[in-house]
Amino acid sequence: MNTASTASPAHGEGSCEGGPAPRWLTDDEQRVWRAYLHATMLFDDHLDRQLQRDAGMPHIYYGLLVQLSQAPHRRRRMTQLAIDAKITRSRLSHAISRLEKKGWVRREDCPSDKRGQNAVLTDEGFAVLESAAPGHVEAVRQAMFDRLTPEQVDRLGEIMMIIADGLQPADSGADLPWLR
Repeated sequence: MNTASTASPAHGEGSCEGGPAPRWLTDDEQRVWRAYLHATMLFDDHLDRQLQRDAGMPHIYYGLLVQLSQAPHRRRRMTQLAIDAKITRSRLSHAISRLEKKGWVRREDCPSDKRGQNAVLTDEGFAVLESAAPGHVEAVRQAMFDRLTPEQVDRLGEIMMIIADGLQPADSGADLPWLR
């Protein structure tokens, strides 16, 4: 991810086309921003590698299985699953197809909407998730919680909730606002 756009331009450069001047990050803000980017990239990579190695699946697939395992009757509408996972319907459809080939998920027509489909976690998929969960939890604990004091965990939780609340779209309708 390119962080250059958050730093102030070279001396003598101003705002574009006479608009308001950008609110460039201070040196301290730039340091925190870059540390955040670096840590989240390393963390995502760490979790993805652990799940690929131990469970044969990427982190995004694990997240989808978790969502389905927590849904009533292990079933969730595909559109809602895409919204909750913050991925496009196309990417979700591809992921569900891969999970179907493994026998971990199946699709069912939605009885209340003939155009809709549900993703359903199979017993085999649930067993795979149960098997993968202990190693995944240990990877999360080792990479994050074992490095923080209880006070830091509380502060980090508060900070992440503030950021998430500010970024979560107020209307999470059918048109997904994300592109990943």
